[in-house]
Amino acid sequence: MNKKEVFKLAKGFRGRAKNCIRIARERVEKALQYSYRDRRNKKRDMRSLWIERINAGTRLHGVNYGNFMHGLMTENIQLNRKVLSELSMHEPYSFKALVDVSHNAFPGNKKVVPPKKEGLSILV
Repeated sequence: MNKKEVFKLAKGFRGRAKNCIRIARERVEKALQYSYRDRRNKKRDMRSLWIERINAGTRLHGVNYGNFMHGLMTENIQLNRKVLSELSMHEPYSFKALVDVSHNAFPGNKKVVPPKKEGLSILV
């Protein structure tokens, strides 16, 4: 990589990393390593976010995430996690229909009972 390209990529860096070629080359190389790594981490983070959203949506209807996904697989409903998370957030009635289909398809889907709120209500 020639000097001109290095300085172009180092634009915006702090201190001598933007105008001293030796330091700029090291910092640009490290920045490119970080960007390569984080492009993969971004995909991983988004997938885990989608799973959390789906899990929250399914638990509102009494099914956990694993059983919900298993029920969808047995019914051959091929919606990816991104679409399912969007449905759980923005289309609650459509998502409820999917939860019902999943619940009926997999007999292991037991109703998850939310924990009872104990405390002052018992004492009063």
